[in-house]
Amino acid sequence: MTVILLQVLANFANDLGDFANGADKAEGHERSDRAVASGRISASQMKRAVVTTAVLALAVGVSTVVWAAGDQLLAVLFWTATGLLSIGAAYTYTAGSRPYGYSGLGDISVLTFFGIAGVAGTAGLITGTFDALWLLPALSIGLFSVAVLNLNNLRDHVSDAATGKNTLVVRMGFDRSKYYHAILMGCAWGALLAFWALDPAGPWHGKLWYGLFGLVHFQHLALVFRTQEPAELDGELKKIALSTFAISLFLFLSATA
Repeated sequence: MTVILLQVLANFANDLGDFANGADKAEGHERSDRAVASGRISASQMKRAVVTTAVLALAVGVSTVVWAAGDQLLAVLFWTATGLLSIGAAYTYTAGSRPYGYSGLGDISVLTFFGIAGVAGTAGLITGTFDALWLLPALSIGLFSVAVLNLNNLRDHVSDAATGKNTLVVRMGFDRSKYYHAILMGCAWGALLAFWALDPAGPWHGKLWYGLFGLVHFQHLALVFRTQEPAELDGELKKIALSTFAISLFLFLSATA
């Protein structure tokens, strides 16, 4: 739940930050897919939504930490600090006085907080132990999450370049970023396959149906490489975001069954 709230916070802050920095107007028209830029809500209302979501994320996160490690003061302090860093990272991606997303650092932040901390950290918090094997699914989900961000940056690269938002896509260019996207997806699947290969229950025990996600992702990559109009990637953004959530949910359910 904390990770979901952090994602919502990041989306709200991104909407607010890009509006404040003029990224949503760079192409000469309002972004109908953005809440503030389209006028559906005001900037002050979005600020309240950001604060409310941040408070909820902190409350849920601290409650989880206390429930899982309430008798271990150092663990509580460590995970609370990690939660505060995650909230700060979600907000300052495009908002604040020096948004790091405008310097091309969003990818590493997503990998760290939605992958390593979000997956391996949660597993360690719940079990009270650490297994290096958890780093593989953490890396996989983190890379899938970076792929979602990369799709967003592919779609918006024209307006991003116009407003000085130097994402990796802006730096590499639209076509080369497609290969970067394929590498992200391929490495994410590679980490997942490596995790299954080391699974004591057997590499393919209850895993074959994941092939459906593989087919969806293969079709997705083919479309990405054919696409020349960035706006056509909007539907793919939702597809990869939802499939990443589904894969992470199924991994969690299989680990706790």
